[in-house]
Amino acid sequence: MLIKRATKEQLAECARLLALNLAHHQTKHGEVPVDQTLALLRTFGPNEEHVNLLVDGTVNLIGVLLSVCGGRRGAKH
Repeated sequence: MLIKRATKEQLAECARLLALNLAHHQTKHGEVPVDQTLALLRTFGPNEEHVNLLVDGTVNLIGVLLSVCGGRRGAKH
């Protein structure tokens, strides 16, 4: 599993890059309400929109982690 093979430094770099992506998104589109996002994750019966959001976020995480770990050059994230 990719996340288990990553070093602590690689995971920290991944977190920094994702934080930069979030900051860029917030600059362009406004604040992302963390409390609403957490509530969404704790929902027992997610709808299609929730699932799509989670899938998109997971794809972003995998892309950044692959880039940081050297698994793929020029990964889109």
